[in-house]
Amino acid sequence: MRFLAIGAIGLLLGSTSVMAQAGRIQRGQTFAQTNCSQCHAIGKVGESPIPEAPPFRTLHTRYQIEDLAEAFAEGITTGHPSMPQFQLDPAQINDLIAYLNSIQG
Repeated sequence: MRFLAIGAIGLLLGSTSVMAQAGRIQRGQTFAQTNCSQCHAIGKVGESPIPEAPPFRTLHTRYQIEDLAEAFAEGITTGHPSMPQFQLDPAQINDLIAYLNSIQG
């Protein structure tokens, strides 16, 4: 009986973690759709509306995705010529990183 209770707790914690990650991915996708999709292809397929703006699914070929967290926190000031400057809060950073990791090809 004790093993069943421990197993059930493990499953509950695991599913809570999966649900939390799914929430981060969804929030990151929403952020990207709202703030980035005018220039970047933000999904697993498609071309960027602005050719100089790399598709998000290919960012791993240029950067370690986790290393982008610092740039997001400090404010991205480089990129394609028309890219606005963004400075994200820690929750937004975690959400966007989770989303970016979920779509890398």
